[in-house]
Amino acid sequence: MDGTEALWMSNLDMFFVSLAVGAVAYFFVFKKDKNEQASQSDISLPTLTPTLQRSDSFASGLVQRMNKSNKTVVIFYGSQTGTAEEFSNRLAKDAQRYGLKALVVDPEEFDAEELSKISEIENSLAIFCMATYGEGDPTDNAQQMYEYIKEGEATLDGLNYAVFGLGNKTYEHFNAVGKYFDKRMEQLGGERVFQLGTGDDDTNIEEDFVTWKESFWAAVVAKFNIEVDAVDGNFRTYDYKVVEDVKEDSVYTGEIARLHAYTKQKGPYDAKNPYLAPVKVNRELHDGGDRSCIHVELDIQGSKIGYNAGDHVAVYPTNDPVIVEELGKRLELDLDTVFELNNVDEDSSKRHPFPCPTTFRTAFSHYLDITSPLRTNILHEFAAYCSEEKDSQFLLGMSSNSTEGKILYEDWAIKSRRTLVHVLEDLPSCKPQIGHLMELLPRLQSRYYSIASSPRKHPDSIHICASVIKYTTTNGRTNQGVTTKYLSEKQLASSGDSNFTVPIFVRRSQFHLPFKVSNPILMIGPGTGLAPFIGFIQDREFHKGNGKDVGKLIMYFGCRNEAEDYIYKDELKKWKDDGLLTELNVAFSRDTDKKVYVQHLLAENKQSVWDVISNNGHLYVCGDAKYMARDVQSTIIKIVEELGEKTNVQAQEYVKRMMSKGRYSLDVWS
Repeated sequence: MDGTEALWMSNLDMFFVSLAVGAVAYFFVFKKDKNEQASQSDISLPTLTPTLQRSDSFASGLVQRMNKSNKTVVIFYGSQTGTAEEFSNRLAKDAQRYGLKALVVDPEEFDAEELSKISEIENSLAIFCMATYGEGDPTDNAQQMYEYIKEGEATLDGLNYAVFGLGNKTYEHFNAVGKYFDKRMEQLGGERVFQLGTGDDDTNIEEDFVTWKESFWAAVVAKFNIEVDAVDGNFRTYDYKVVEDVKEDSVYTGEIARLHAYTKQKGPYDAKNPYLAPVKVNRELHDGGDRSCIHVELDIQGSKIGYNAGDHVAVYPTNDPVIVEELGKRLELDLDTVFELNNVDEDSSKRHPFPCPTTFRTAFSHYLDITSPLRTNILHEFAAYCSEEKDSQFLLGMSSNSTEGKILYEDWAIKSRRTLVHVLEDLPSCKPQIGHLMELLPRLQSRYYSIASSPRKHPDSIHICASVIKYTTTNGRTNQGVTTKYLSEKQLASSGDSNFTVPIFVRRSQFHLPFKVSNPILMIGPGTGLAPFIGFIQDREFHKGNGKDVGKLIMYFGCRNEAEDYIYKDELKKWKDDGLLTELNVAFSRDTDKKVYVQHLLAENKQSVWDVISNNGHLYVCGDAKYMARDVQSTIIKIVEELGEKTNVQAQEYVKRMMSKGRYSLDVWS
């Protein structure tokens, strides 16, 4: 980035940029190729709820903490969306059922060098729940541990371990991180207790996990000669209590980590300290039809938030207040009651499952996922709170690991997309204790969107392009997307008004333009996959306006109907008319009898596509991973095979090399 083109940056920013520039220079010179309420049900279960007291060993190392608290199992999680962390907590509860004590650890809060010391604990076991993120990468919190074992200096002789990976088969590098951990642990001397588990989020990751852990625990029981207790107790992780006479300013109101973070904003801003960005623009992009797509502009002026075209913006949503009110009625709660949940394990680094103390309203609005289908472990726990035996048996059957149970769960919970409110409506005798419910529900996660702007044109704002999700379920209910509904209803912020802001932070991506602006680029982004390319085009527009020699800019976009969902039509046509876009190819899949998609246009224009590929050009694909991205890749391979005069195998290898060199980039989702 030239000095005259620099964005607003602090001195610290400048320091890091200087480092980055140095690194880039090196690359190009040397690496050129390279508390329950009275109204609640009287049904109760024995629970483990001692008063939380932090042990003296809390601040000490992991192994010392485990020895002092007689723990033999440690569970590490690499999680980007919360699922791996959720699965780790479930494994910790399972361990208690087998008489084992487990500690769940965020690798980011762990000295990786202690991995080799875990085997010093007699009959110890390390479990890794590792999600794969992006293009086969470890999650942010697991990066340090990943790099440590990759460097090859660790000696893990005698370490009993098992790995469960979380991934999605629509992505090329399916479960790459889980597979790597499993293989690498063995290479470093670890002893695999059970085979690698690979969860597929594209199908039914819950079933994958439940099936794996059942066999895994059987292997653990056999290896460590554990006498199995048939009693299925209710093991609680958190102690719930209502907080009386609490000061209003000590109650969390939706902050992610720091109390009063939203009233006293202070950077730098990240996942634990999001910025409240005022909404500048919120407009509909569709010209008709029964679907909606919105363009939202968020003001970041004065925040010192930097971004590049192609980066992602994360949004922390708020659950629909109508659903929250309905939950309050179903659970017979005063939603404004203040409560807290405290970890019963004094050695756990996680004192609360979410910021506490807080109110039920806040917890249901900001901290808990109340709209996703409930997992089997939650339905199993709910069975104990049903006053009617038929409801209890129904839940127990559906949450079992039997074939019939799995089929029932898939149909009743997953396919029908039953939310918490739906379950309570359909099983009215089910009245779960509120404290237990709060413990069971997963956290509400931020949602990521490809930024639809360039900082060169919009240095003080970040733009989002998003399809508003709304659909009818198989049982006739209407469900809506949490974040897109939240965003679509946001009103424009007036000066100093914090009621119309969105909590955000920026996540860097590898989906960036080539260093040289003269390199030709080919962009393929149907639907909202167009978003990052708006930023790309704005970036090139800036350079062209500054007299630089800009390479070919070719756009492939697709939608259903030209008259309804051709988003950013005017902008795209103007860029084409102005000569910025070398080509603008648009596929309309519903305007003719024959459905036309972007891959069909690519095949028609194969010579143009090959010209980009063969002239050191860069290809970018954004959008659906399951169908579109695969079909596009198949088309590109055919073009390389034909015009590059290669065999199919050679063409596939050629495309793989393009990917490894950053000349074929993907920003896809399923």
